[in-house]
Amino acid sequence: MAFDGVTIANIVKELNAELAGGRLNKIAQPESDELLLTVKTPTGQKKLYISASASLPLIYLTETNKPSPLTAPNFCMLLRKHLQNGRILSFSQPGLERIIHMDVEHLDEMGDLCRKTLVIEIMGKHSNIIFCNEENVIIDSIKRVSAAVSSIREVLPGKPYFVAQTQDKLDALTTDFPAFYQALSAKPQPAYKALYGSFSGISPILAQELCFRAGIDGEQPTAAMTEDDYQKLYHTFHQLVLTIQSGNFAPCIAYTGAQPADYAAIPLTMYTQGADHIVSYDNMSPLLESFYAEKNTITRIRQKSADLRRIVQTALERNIKKYDLQMRQMQDTEKREKYRIYGELLNTYGYSAKPGDKALETINYYTGESITIPLDPMLSATENAKKYFDKYNKLKRTHEALTELTAEVKSEIDHLQSISTALDIALLEEDLVEIKEELADSGYIRRKYNVGRHSGKNGSKSGQNPKKAKVTSKPFHYVSSDGFHIYVGKNNYQNEELTFQFANGGDWWFHAKNMPGSHVIVKTEGSAELPDRTFEEAGRLAAYYSQGRGQDKVEIDYIQKKHVKKPSGGKPGFVVYYTNYSLIIDSNIEGIQQL
Repeated sequence: MAFDGVTIANIVKELNAELAGGRLNKIAQPESDELLLTVKTPTGQKKLYISASASLPLIYLTETNKPSPLTAPNFCMLLRKHLQNGRILSFSQPGLERIIHMDVEHLDEMGDLCRKTLVIEIMGKHSNIIFCNEENVIIDSIKRVSAAVSSIREVLPGKPYFVAQTQDKLDALTTDFPAFYQALSAKPQPAYKALYGSFSGISPILAQELCFRAGIDGEQPTAAMTEDDYQKLYHTFHQLVLTIQSGNFAPCIAYTGAQPADYAAIPLTMYTQGADHIVSYDNMSPLLESFYAEKNTITRIRQKSADLRRIVQTALERNIKKYDLQMRQMQDTEKREKYRIYGELLNTYGYSAKPGDKALETINYYTGESITIPLDPMLSATENAKKYFDKYNKLKRTHEALTELTAEVKSEIDHLQSISTALDIALLEEDLVEIKEELADSGYIRRKYNVGRHSGKNGSKSGQNPKKAKVTSKPFHYVSSDGFHIYVGKNNYQNEELTFQFANGGDWWFHAKNMPGSHVIVKTEGSAELPDRTFEEAGRLAAYYSQGRGQDKVEIDYIQKKHVKKPSGGKPGFVVYYTNYSLIIDSNIEGIQQL
């Protein structure tokens, strides 16, 4: 799943075909490390998405728009000043580096024709978008890198731009057989590792594919390869170079079962067995958008929810420690019944104990067995009995208090775990709004206040009113294969609303057993019975939107909504039910239509 140099070469070819000669109509910066460029071309407007995210750097053409902040960031304003209405000359790639140069021609403030370059570096955590002038001097970058951050290269305004050579790799496009042989044979590694470790732009998956095409075991060490093996591998390698130079790409995604496993700019022939299959694409952009859409969404929302996750995790850890301590204290109270029996037996048989005895052996009339009761020799039998009754009463009071406290703490742990699961389910920023509200209502975060005016006895005076966030998030909406509408809550407030306001008594309610998860409602619309397939699909949704996501077997409770009750004083989304059906199902929701 590497965004390698060959993928970049495919993208460069596509961008030249689609955008070269077009004019930059709009420049937006939806996120701190993203650009969305709108380009006017003879065939219509095209959008170019560029991300320099450390976790998921990407570049591809898209039809999807993204909302931008009301105030454009400084880097975005700089690009608008210099490049707005500029004409894109070309896109290029140095060698097989994961770098794209976008050359733009525009008129400066004096009306003179100028040329600028936007350098897009797709290099994992070192990814960046750098704006340079004709002399290759940095004007600015979306991420500034000072000497304190990197001793290899500074990325700051006024500094010369250059590509940092941190790895001793060869250029695949200019390598002949002697250099190829020398590079691989010098590395005592498996063949595929030596291959991607020797040449820039070659990813591990591509190296494995080249070995497969050459009929060589990629795991065998280079020392075990014969001259013929090297010749075969070089021939396959050279064919890849010719493909890149001719631009004859064939992008595809390889699937293992229903899950996308890898992608490449050339056919992955090693994925051709069993449940594996290949899906081909005409261009790389739709492939990347399809492959990374969900991952990119999850990455972004995790960044935006980082503060909330930290608050929930801290509170969860604190409550779990408290609960563990209380449970250890609860175990200590289990001795209370023993002390009560000691006291009762001493009151009954204490007359047989002699002064100074350290123990009394007698019969436990509750079990009929012999029992030895430890005694304090300085006390009488009656005083020893009182001592045991005092211990019993103290432990009894402790047990009663702890029973109530542990129930409260366990409820809080369940509540926090349900919020943590809701954060995992969230896909959009608006999905976080209700979670923030719930955390504020529960006292974990402070709600912002609006300062306003309200009238008092002596006229108007200042006051503060809680600022309620506007909620636009809606539950997930699916349609079963049999046409029944299924709704899935994204958080506790939505679960509460779905179950107790939206659902009718005859609708069916689903939830993962004994774990945090969403309430799933199947609207029956008056149907007496649901098809088995709808039950299964609703069960899969309940498993997927729960802590059991990814498991092959998740137990799901389901029942008609009229049997689900809200406990008095219960947390949002928490319910009780006493009779239910159960099913065991996987959490794969492939093929269930989402509206």
